[in-house]
Amino acid sequence: MPGLQITTDSASATEALGADLGTLLNPGSFLALKGDMGGGKTCFTRGLVSTLAPESAHLVASPTYAIMNSYPGNITVHHFDFYRLTGDNDIAELGFEDYFYDAVCVIEWSERLDELLPSDVLILLFEHLGKNRRLISITGSGQKSDEVISQLKEIIRMKKNFDQRAEYLL
Repeated sequence: MPGLQITTDSASATEALGADLGTLLNPGSFLALKGDMGGGKTCFTRGLVSTLAPESAHLVASPTYAIMNSYPGNITVHHFDFYRLTGDNDIAELGFEDYFYDAVCVIEWSERLDELLPSDVLILLFEHLGKNRRLISITGSGQKSDEVISQLKEIIRMKKNFDQRAEYLL
């Protein structure tokens, strides 16, 4: 199934995209976030957490030094940042894969997972297009993630601030 490309023009639009996607996720959902530092990944995650664990949304911060932050709520969100780890051996030794199935998992620097990456994953690539502008490309690697992308496309089409000609979230 083809993916989805969305351009956001502000931090609040990036958070809104995260919030919309959050309405479609269940425990066991796995999101692999890719992109340069400062690309909007943590901002997106804040929006996602605002839907799944609203009482924890104000706590969302990049877990670069902590490696993992958990946000309890209606559905717990585990937010990982594997930038400082060298590969799946480090991740396995620390036992992080035990967290991958009972909550929504958001992983920054997911390419470090190698063999530990689940088979059904939503992959989000964040690219800078300018000062506050981001291109967010979303693809799936399995049936569940492809269904989520289809549902997200429908949510975006129904939003009043959606430009259907360009498929941009404004």
